[in-house]
Amino acid sequence: MSTASTPLRLGLTGGIGSGKSTVATLLAAHGAGLIDADAISRATTAANGIAIPAILAEFGPVFVDQNGALDRERMRRHVFENPLAKAQLEQIIHPLVGNEILTQARAHADAGKTCIVFDIPLLVESAHWRRRLQQVLVVDCQVATQVERVTARNHLQAAEVQKIIAVQASRPVRLAAADVVIYNDCISLTELAAQVRGLAPQFGL
Repeated sequence: MSTASTPLRLGLTGGIGSGKSTVATLLAAHGAGLIDADAISRATTAANGIAIPAILAEFGPVFVDQNGALDRERMRRHVFENPLAKAQLEQIIHPLVGNEILTQARAHADAGKTCIVFDIPLLVESAHWRRRLQQVLVVDCQVATQVERVTARNHLQAAEVQKIIAVQASRPVRLAAADVVIYNDCISLTELAAQVRGLAPQFGL
């Protein structure tokens, strides 16, 4: 549990299409401070984002579009064809994201939040995160449900979604890292909200 001066640091993760973002929003509605690592990462490579000068220097202007943002599709192809490029890109972005996460965490603590939710898609894959968090909440569902949700939401082919799932941590690995699990399969939003409401006191909310 947390105290007034020391918020609970709660890691939140789940595979694509699990409903993790919905759970994050529900926790925020209960008063948690929310840090969205994915949104922070995207902001660093948006038009005139803080990562853009280093990306220009490392990869060249062809990887930055006319609006001054990272050309994500071109970079995605480049990283796929050149494994070293992935590490180079991460060396640019990860420290910037880490600094912003720390800044936001301090702001939430200063604001008196009793729980700070670190919404981190690759929490399990990034080993250093576990020792920085007090609890890990995993939002879980069947792989078939992930595929169904993402194909409907993102208009992708099932095979494309399967490829995304394949490079993420497997369900057993995520579940092994969990302190708390929300099973978000074949339930309504109302039922999901009820699960979050029931867990909120455990997180100091």
